[in-house]
Amino acid sequence: MKNSDSVWNFVEAKRDVFSALSDRIWGMPETNYEEFRSCEEHARLLAEQGFRVERDVAGLPTAVMGEAGEGGPVIAILGEFDALPGLSQEAGVAEERAVVAGGNGHGCGHNLLGAGSMMAAAAVKDYLAANGIKGRVRYYGCPAEEGGSSKGFMVRAGVFDDVDVAISWHPAAFAGVNNPISLACNELNFHFSGRASHASATPHLGRSALDAVELMNVGVNYMREHMPSTARVHYAITDAGGAAPNVVQARATVRYLIRARTLTELLALVARVKKVAEGAAMMTETTVRSEIISGDANLVGNTPLEERMFANLQRLGPPVFDAADNETARAFQKTFSREDISASYARFGLTPKKDQALCDIIYPLGGGDGSIVGSTDVGTVSWVVPTVQMRGATYAIGTPGHSWQLVAQGTLPAAHKGMEHAAKVMASTALDLIGDPALIAAAKADHRARLDGNPFVNPIPDDVSPPLPENSDGR
Repeated sequence: MKNSDSVWNFVEAKRDVFSALSDRIWGMPETNYEEFRSCEEHARLLAEQGFRVERDVAGLPTAVMGEAGEGGPVIAILGEFDALPGLSQEAGVAEERAVVAGGNGHGCGHNLLGAGSMMAAAAVKDYLAANGIKGRVRYYGCPAEEGGSSKGFMVRAGVFDDVDVAISWHPAAFAGVNNPISLACNELNFHFSGRASHASATPHLGRSALDAVELMNVGVNYMREHMPSTARVHYAITDAGGAAPNVVQARATVRYLIRARTLTELLALVARVKKVAEGAAMMTETTVRSEIISGDANLVGNTPLEERMFANLQRLGPPVFDAADNETARAFQKTFSREDISASYARFGLTPKKDQALCDIIYPLGGGDGSIVGSTDVGTVSWVVPTVQMRGATYAIGTPGHSWQLVAQGTLPAAHKGMEHAAKVMASTALDLIGDPALIAAAKADHRARLDGNPFVNPIPDDVSPPLPENSDGR
């Protein structure tokens, strides 16, 4: 990896510190809004690195922000550190082997995401100070990306209002600029209430909330033929009303995750799902109450930012992995299906290469057709601030997202190398913006043009509170 940009020296100088941070976060996997130890680790290191630290950002107890520099533009670098439930896995082992049965695990690489973003922010801070350059860099440590939509609540609280540009990244199999396509989404609970009775002696007196849940699910499944092909609807019964089959269940709850290509499509689809729920309640003579838990907007792209980030990627080149990295990656590939590996290439619009274990290219700008996408709360930020993201190559090609294999690779040398590579690109892009007011102006003009006639509506309504542990009703 040829070091042709001096800020990359600042990144390299922080290699050990931030690899260690990533590994510590990997070792304490915490889920939505319960990332207290992970947040504390990030806050402590921000202070050690010389940032001005703000805790409880937007009233979220596991959100933290660090700012450095004076005057000039404000560049935000976004990080995350939440894990996923049920993915506990030993590090570096190419077989499923939980550390704690049923425990959490970093199955989306957010231990790397947060550490890499702060690594970039710290390098920018040091570069600005060393060269007497005006400008401010902020690291936003954002909790609960996996279903908690913290950035949506942060947007609603106005914490990005004075930010000029936001930069982020995400671990992946390949390195390149993220194609800014994602699905807007809402997560909702549907609570059905009925009437309990003896299921054998007096079934006619009961009104089953569980029947209503089942009828709703059938109705939504029939609706799939008649919704946009890019939309997605998922559900899980979170409260079946009890374990006794001889009782007519008086309560039941089903949680829905509804996704669509745009905010407009999402709002229409949510309304249709609500009608199905109302119909199920009518058929069973129960009542239903719905509540939005979280929501993400779809990503808004930004051509000037994407082109500049891509130029930095090309100048830096792909991450350099050695023979040992590739040998370890091949061991993991033996646990993947052929479809897993093909899908990994397809996501970025690439032609599969035989016997390739790790990324050795920068994938083309705009790579991938957007047919393999999920949702992210970075999307909500992108509606209020010009935003750009990259994908950093940190794991074996074909690794399924949200899998034990991804967890197992989270502390490997290849993961650290990919994280450092991403930090260099983000740091270079941030400094390009601070040193080039015309680039910021072009990014803002592009942003305004994309939103012209398409006003932003936060998918999290104003009356919805963050699903913090203390706000939980047993969901």
